[in-house]
Amino acid sequence: MATHTDLANLIWEIANLLRGPYRPPQYERVMLPLVVLRRFDCVLSDTKDAVVAEAKRREGSKIQGGALDSKLNQVAGHRFHNRAPYDFKKLLGDPNDLRQHLQSYIDGFSANVRKIFDYFEFTNEIERMDEAGILFLIVKEFANVDLHPNKVKNDQMGLLFENLIRRFNELANETAGDHFTPREVITLMVDLLFYDDDDLFVKEGAVRTILDPACGTGGMLAEAQAYMRRHNSPAKLYVYGQDYNKRAFATAASDMLMKQVDHNGHGENIQFGDTFTDDKFADEGKNRFDYFIANPPFGVDWKKQQKEIVAEHERGKSGRFHAGLPRVNDGSLLFLQHMISKFEDYAPSKQKYGSRAAIVFSGSPLFTGGAGGGESNIRKWIVKEDMLEAIIALPEQMFYNTGIGTYIWIVTNRKAKPRKGKIHLVDARDTWIPMRRSQGDKRRKIGEGPTLEGDDRPEEPDQIADIVRRYGQFAQSEYSKIFDNDDFGYTRVTVERPLRLRYQMTVEDKARFLDAAPHLLDDIQAIDKDLGRDLLMDWNAVSKSIERILKKRGSKWRAADEKLFRSVFTTKDPAAEKVRKGKGFEPDPDLRDFENIPLKVDIDAFFAREVLPHVPDAWMDRTKDKIGYEINFNRHFYKFTPPRPLAVIDAELKQAEEEILRLLREVTE
Repeated sequence: MATHTDLANLIWEIANLLRGPYRPPQYERVMLPLVVLRRFDCVLSDTKDAVVAEAKRREGSKIQGGALDSKLNQVAGHRFHNRAPYDFKKLLGDPNDLRQHLQSYIDGFSANVRKIFDYFEFTNEIERMDEAGILFLIVKEFANVDLHPNKVKNDQMGLLFENLIRRFNELANETAGDHFTPREVITLMVDLLFYDDDDLFVKEGAVRTILDPACGTGGMLAEAQAYMRRHNSPAKLYVYGQDYNKRAFATAASDMLMKQVDHNGHGENIQFGDTFTDDKFADEGKNRFDYFIANPPFGVDWKKQQKEIVAEHERGKSGRFHAGLPRVNDGSLLFLQHMISKFEDYAPSKQKYGSRAAIVFSGSPLFTGGAGGGESNIRKWIVKEDMLEAIIALPEQMFYNTGIGTYIWIVTNRKAKPRKGKIHLVDARDTWIPMRRSQGDKRRKIGEGPTLEGDDRPEEPDQIADIVRRYGQFAQSEYSKIFDNDDFGYTRVTVERPLRLRYQMTVEDKARFLDAAPHLLDDIQAIDKDLGRDLLMDWNAVSKSIERILKKRGSKWRAADEKLFRSVFTTKDPAAEKVRKGKGFEPDPDLRDFENIPLKVDIDAFFAREVLPHVPDAWMDRTKDKIGYEINFNRHFYKFTPPRPLAVIDAELKQAEEEILRLLREVTE
């Protein structure tokens, strides 16, 4: 039996026949829809004649549209059918009219499949290949690719899609990470997601649902189902997904349509649309799921959707984004809020078992944004609601479109009793093996252990099991640390220092003031005569003297005049007296500082210990306190590496100098 790599290589050879009319970055437009079309063709082959005959028998009957689709689907034995009198072999019998027949063949599918090819926009490519004179050649080559389920199982088909999509995106130099996640990362996420839930799956007749709101080509959903099959579960896991990339959606929808993956059997489990503004699973009865899994694009911009997202945020708790809005150039935490909004309640007595989510983020959602900001408020909400169960740090250079560090968040509203009130950090950054060949920015991978049937990769260490074991043991170690929820919270305290002003009236300043306020000439002359031109270090005393002078003259200044006077004739001076305000002192905005004090630390004691010894005149303005949450992973897993001994460094420098001198001698001799 051919492996998915063999098949991918075969299809890759066919893709090279497009060269000329198509540039390599454009191959995907033809090859993905044709792979899908050939798969449908093979899947339906066993019952094709019966479907065509039944369709012909029902011509002119009152049963049409969806009702006819349903009848023909029953004959086909699938949730889709094709009633056209063609298949790949028959299409080749009339080369001159192949373009029309191929389009008729696609039009002969049930509505759910036709919609998929509409999103592939394949009609345009049929016309383009026909005009270039390569349509017959490409269809002929695909007719020789056997994708019948007896030869290529669903799991293998998923791996084939994965292989091709990765290659096409490398050609296009696009961000494959937008809709493609490395297989071993998906496997790890699924293992973590379903950890300790085996008791739910072994129940006869149990039904569970899972949603991926950024499903791409559906790889995560497919792996979740494969997990269920590997564990021989009698339970059913129905999968749902949504994506805004047309070709990715079409690929996922076609793959999932061939599997029994939704409740109603209509194949509408994969939806096209923008998750932020067009939630396809918001309808009553569809808005709760048992599991969630996602790898949303890193740093996705939501400026175009800003109006709708802000409006939903302002709806309060009835809106998906009520906890906060992150920066407009990174919507990662919007995806997480969207998922949490669809969590099932936890009420076992009512057969509601809560929800679990696994989501991949970059490092940004861990710590970006200060106390009171959108990101911090979202983290605060998730932690205070005791939903953040664990974060697993992955190695760098794991993804195809970025080498940055990434993290898997496990979020749930049904923590096990030992984990309640706790957050588990697992460091797997050193758990990797090198790739045999780099794929974009991906140079490392997590070892997947023993190979499964049809998997042509070499044997690898089972590092996925090692990481899952660290998570499952829930114990303190060098690579596993457990914290209380409050360990990640802090109070942002505003620290003020007094404004200190000195006063002096000079000829230049006096002229500058009168240019702006000539109507105060007589008052300024009186102040100048009374206070003189000496440097005075106590603005409080000066201010009282000016009040006395103006009162004596019967003058009343506007607030703007007073502000102008102080700005012109005073200067900040650390040696001056503190400016009084009410019962205290006026703060100097330029000296204002902030302290992030952990929630578990007494704020007054911290201030006395860490601040006052350095700035004795400081005080805290507690009316401006803000609570923030951040997770600084590096701080908790920092390992000090002592510098090398100077003797070793000197020896290396001496050796380098000798090597330079030797090379110079070779050049000059």
